Amino acid sequence: MLRDYFLMAINSIRHRKLRSWLTVIGIIIGVAAIISLLTVSRSLESTIESQFEQFGANRIIISPKGFQGPGTSSEGLTTNDLKTVKQISGFKYVIPGLFVSTEVKYKDEVGFTLISGIPAENFEEFFLDSGVEIKEGRFIEKGDRFEAVVGSRVVEDMFDSPLKLGSKIEVKGKEFRIVGILKEIGNSQDDNQINIPLETAREIFNKTDDVDAIIAQVKSPDDIPTLQEKIEKELEEERDDTNFQVVTATQILEQINEILGIIQFVLIGIAAISLVVGGIGIMNSMYTSVLERTKDIGIMKAIGAKNLDIFEIFMIESGLIGLVGGLFGTTLGSFVAVIIGEFSKNAGFLLNITIEPLVLAFGLVFSFVAGIISGVLPAMQAAKLKPADALRYE
Repeated sequence: MLRDYFLMAINSIRHRKLRSWLTVIGIIIGVAAIISLLTVSRSLESTIESQFEQFGANRIIISPKGFQGPGTSSEGLTTNDLKTVKQISGFKYVIPGLFVSTEVKYKDEVGFTLISGIPAENFEEFFLDSGVEIKEGRFIEKGDRFEAVVGSRVVEDMFDSPLKLGSKIEVKGKEFRIVGILKEIGNSQDDNQINIPLETAREIFNKTDDVDAIIAQVKSPDDIPTLQEKIEKELEEERDDTNFQVVTATQILEQINEILGIIQFVLIGIAAISLVVGGIGIMNSMYTSVLERTKDIGIMKAIGAKNLDIFEIFMIESGLIGLVGGLFGTTLGSFVAVIIGEFSKNAGFLLNITIEPLVLAFGLVFSFVAGIISGVLPAMQAAKLKPADALRYE
């Protein structure tokens, strides 16, 4: 019996191809939007988490309040603050960082990027602890002055003429020789960054006492909360102000995930609205179908069909419309997510798109349920029709 109902539902959809496909398109758009947004947002969250794990969970970062990241201007930290933090025990090393956005020249071309100053004596261990490896050449070593280690995209994209090991670039009138090229990290800022010895950066940018950030590598992860509290206390006493922030990599990740969660909620809410619109389309289509098949319903009831039988026929039909829309929608949504991933790579952000079976299953179930819910009222109307009234319907 149920098989007959399915065949009747399929025949009804086939006989009303244009209206059925127009209805299905609404579901396809809604499901595709949800699948693509869910996939991209979950992949983005996973990518950021992996990059922070690579950066190192055993780090405490001290920066001025209002510091928005490398290359932004702010007031706050000095070498005195660095000395204060270094006096606290429990760290593998404590290093300052200096970040300046400036022009970079190569031959007759001019580019613009971030210059990062890192102490030469800590250069290699800082990058290795960050999970960043050398692709070609070497890291900066103690005694180097006008040498540079560059991100992968500096070599590939910054200038029309490609750079290579040994190429010489000009920063603030000084010539730097490229001695190392880093492996791709996966975000545009780091992969476009030029890293030079800290003392040289201080000299060419005339920032002898400035510190943009202090990176403290903790020996034991268990000591992070205690050391974070101790840094805050010592700096506040030494500076007599609170114009600084002390955060861990984990806290930064939590803040980012919180923001991503809000964005994800809003975007999926918008996508859900389009799916609701698709559901209304199914409802309208089913109401029209009931009107068109009123006489058929009357004949079925006259030969013994019960209200439940009529109800099931229309429910199966609306559910099938939702499921077909879900099948096409999940396929389209997955394709869109992959395309977004490719665009992000071209833009310099390595977004690893992962198509999760659970997300696809959610899209299919959600679309089927949406179809079923949308068909309830029309199916009830069809089931309540009296045989005599249905047969007289013109």
